[in-house]
Amino acid sequence: MNILELSEQEIGRRESLQELRNMGIEPYPAAEYPTDAFSTEIAASFVDLPTEKDVEGNEVPAKATAENSRNVCIAGRMMGRRIMGKAAFVELQDSKGRIQVYITRDDICPGEDKDLYNKVFKKLLDIGDFIGVKGYVFRTQTGEISVHAKELTLLSKSLKPLPIVKYKDGVAYDKFEDPELRYRQRYVDLVVNDGVKDTFLKRATVVRTLRRVLDEAGYTEVETPTLQSIAGGASARPFITHFNALNIPMYMRIATELYLKRLIVGGFEGVYEIGKNFRNEGMDKNHNPEFTCMELYVAYKDYNWMMSFTEKLLEEVCVAVNGKPETVIDGKTISFKAPFKRLPILDAIKEKTGYDLSCMSEDEMRTTAKSLGIEVDETMGRGKLIDEIFGETCEGTFIQPTFITDYPVEMSPLTKKHRSKPGLTERFELMVNGKELANAYSELNDPIDQEERFVEQMRLADKGDDEAMVIDHDFLRALQYGMPPTSGIGIGIDRLVMLMTGNAFIQEVLFFPQMKPEPKQPKASMEEWASIGVPEEWVPLFNKAGYYLLSDLKDVKAQKLQQDVCGVNKKYKLGLENPKVEEFQSYIDKLQ
Repeated sequence: MNILELSEQEIGRRESLQELRNMGIEPYPAAEYPTDAFSTEIAASFVDLPTEKDVEGNEVPAKATAENSRNVCIAGRMMGRRIMGKAAFVELQDSKGRIQVYITRDDICPGEDKDLYNKVFKKLLDIGDFIGVKGYVFRTQTGEISVHAKELTLLSKSLKPLPIVKYKDGVAYDKFEDPELRYRQRYVDLVVNDGVKDTFLKRATVVRTLRRVLDEAGYTEVETPTLQSIAGGASARPFITHFNALNIPMYMRIATELYLKRLIVGGFEGVYEIGKNFRNEGMDKNHNPEFTCMELYVAYKDYNWMMSFTEKLLEEVCVAVNGKPETVIDGKTISFKAPFKRLPILDAIKEKTGYDLSCMSEDEMRTTAKSLGIEVDETMGRGKLIDEIFGETCEGTFIQPTFITDYPVEMSPLTKKHRSKPGLTERFELMVNGKELANAYSELNDPIDQEERFVEQMRLADKGDDEAMVIDHDFLRALQYGMPPTSGIGIGIDRLVMLMTGNAFIQEVLFFPQMKPEPKQPKASMEEWASIGVPEEWVPLFNKAGYYLLSDLKDVKAQKLQQDVCGVNKKYKLGLENPKVEEFQSYIDKLQ
């Protein structure tokens, strides 16, 4: 890396790195460091020593030593340091939390050589370095449980300074809170911001609980292809790639549904998959193009059974994460205590808008949507129009868990027709906090009906609907072998974690959300700089001084330009021969 790309602190840390090596200390040792304790466990299990009598017969706390106290070996990142001459306190952060370490010169340097303390610890170590400590546990005079170090080992040298938050008069400074930086540099966010790691530990609890409940119910976790020759199982725009070995286009899956149903045809009683889906659509606080979904399919069940199962599943997840069946998000308490409200979609629309869509033609629906201020076009069929009207007027109003049921056939090409309501299907979507959390059906297992639905979807595609499904002939062939009555559900894991952790933005529950490319400073090319006579080795110095484009030199005095650029040469001790003012003037003149 060019030294001009580094900050002064980064340069200093690299110099310390080299000095450590010169002293024979490897900054990145390969050997195992045998830790046997964590910060939180040390604090939780600490027991004070029994009192003893002093020379005057008074009861006083016994003095902790390596012989009468618990000895531990811990490791972590140094997050704070207070040096007081021959002694120091260090704040050590491990994977569980933080603990104070007390270090004295003579304890870690028992011999004549005091360099480990005087030079290495005090001058060559930095905040952010990983260290290992062997010592014993004690309580300081101020009452803080700490580790008294007897040995200190450098485990990894940090070359970039962490954005450590500083407090003065109750005001925090240097906070690492810019969302752009936090999401791009999640590794830093996890280190310096309290609560971030806890969110992802709760996410792990959500997934672990889902697996446990589904496994205990007797269902089998499976894996299906991520690359698919047909993007099916949902109405969405796919990501397209190319399979070189077969020389065919392939699609990143938008859903796992059709493959999981094939397994029900093959004789599995119940199957589920927790995995990534990819939809080439918008990004906002509720959507990420790459998202995690759990899909479950169970033979001999219907959507009524699935509603009851979903209530129990989500209540158990909420209790596992929060210790109770309630969670708080956006200041609202949401209860996952079963049962949930159930409401047909057309009734919901009528209730919220006053319009009864059940008896309207497609053109009448389009007119109604426009009257409600909803943008629609001629490519939208009945299903898409109902979906848009519901989404714009109703969806955001359902805060407590609510099953929206009985969707029109046009909206549900993979769903069984309703047993008693013509034109509707046995489908529900679970709405929580104004957003869809789950989508479920009594699955369509009539191969003839399914083929007709696919054909209708192709008509929508011909009209310009780029989210319409295409015909999956192999899936139709599987249905023709016979699929038992089945109910299926898909639950968005990311949105579920948002609800369980009280986060309003999906980016907060994804380790690495999709981001726009990092903006780069536009710079003139080497050829452009050469055209005005600037030598190649001097171009980085111009850039470091803030001159990135040739136009940046306009209206700059030659003397100032020389001071700025040659100042970089001096500051970084590059040893280049400084051009005269006349040469800088010639660069400027060539721009005229």
